[in-house]
Amino acid sequence: MILVTVGMQLGFDRLIRAMDDIAPTLDMPVIAQTGRGDYRPASMETHESLDAGEFEALVAESKLIVSHAGIGTVLTAQRLRKPVILLPRRAELGEHRNDHQLATAKQLSSRPGILVVWEAGDLGAAIRESLANPDLPDGEPTASTELLNAVSSFIERGQI
Repeated sequence: MILVTVGMQLGFDRLIRAMDDIAPTLDMPVIAQTGRGDYRPASMETHESLDAGEFEALVAESKLIVSHAGIGTVLTAQRLRKPVILLPRRAELGEHRNDHQLATAKQLSSRPGILVVWEAGDLGAAIRESLANPDLPDGEPTASTELLNAVSSFIERGQI
């Protein structure tokens, strides 16, 4: 299963639309957490939001995560050793108020288990590459599991 997530604060129709187009070409289910976007997918199971437990279970079950460049998702994927493809939101397209996700994606692009695509049209090839040759995050986190869990919890739920 591939999990697509855009975070809980905003929709990200460009990512959801691209994944809806790609989903029928994949040999596995695609589940999307869509946020408050306007686009309604036809080819994926969708949830506007997921609670922390549901999200964690889906990440654990997934073969691949496709996401905006949200640090909470990246931390969860790294902790559970799941490869992640990031498509950062862009302010010039009205997807966010600034380009912090572009900066985040640039900083993360060389880390094991993280593949960044800059255009939605590149998602299909990146997904096929990641599924054929998964680049898993390093086995040993650079911070303690307790710290990673606390930061993830704070980002995802606003509490530790």
